[in-house]
Amino acid sequence: MENIISLKNLRVGFDGKEVLKGISLDVKRGESLVIVGSSGCGKSVLLKTILGLIKPDEGDIYVFGERITVLPEKKLMEVRGKIGMVFQSSALFDSLSVWENVGFYHINHTGLTDEQIKTLGGEILKDVGMGDFADFLPEQLSGGMKKRVSVARALASKPEILFYDEPTTGLDPVTSESITKLIIEMHGKFKTTDITVTHDIKLASRISDRIALIENGAIEEIGPFEELREKSKNPIIRSFTENGG
Repeated sequence: MENIISLKNLRVGFDGKEVLKGISLDVKRGESLVIVGSSGCGKSVLLKTILGLIKPDEGDIYVFGERITVLPEKKLMEVRGKIGMVFQSSALFDSLSVWENVGFYHINHTGLTDEQIKTLGGEILKDVGMGDFADFLPEQLSGGMKKRVSVARALASKPEILFYDEPTTGLDPVTSESITKLIIEMHGKFKTTDITVTHDIKLASRISDRIALIENGAIEEIGPFEELREKSKNPIIRSFTENGG
């Protein structure tokens, strides 16, 4: 299976402090990779660097075979257009209705009418279980409902890659379980390549093909959840997987 993302000896630092220390990683098309690690270890920096929002000090990033570290801005925007992002805070626009939030990409990047965009948005909202809430405002929704709308918005541009940044943080156990199921369902339906940053071991064990532990700016361990649970001697991985039952 082809690599949809390849990182080669990636180094990123700020104010003289190195955050990512020579990370190399291949992500296969259709894979669900989960990135775990302690706060401040560089997980979110890694996502932003793959998106081209942060320039690495050293190394290369290939996305869809394109070396994005040298791409002009217009070409980089084309690559980003194939990547969807689900933010930790959901990051919905408060002044826009649910369907306008979901249709934001089409409103700004296509010539479709509002009616066409609302129809398209309604179809995706049905996929995430929010079909009856198209005309609601974000303030009328619960945290779990906002997360579902955020997933719908990320899927609206038909991305090939989906990034999830702490998708269950701040949610109660029942809602976390429903979002876990939603991520699995959407991955199966839309055949996306998913990269998820999370502290939630239950989520990681359920959605991952592989788990990568980033610690001190480097990948310490990588592999399927069960393999890491059985074979890893790393104390952080041991603590992480044992807490997952």
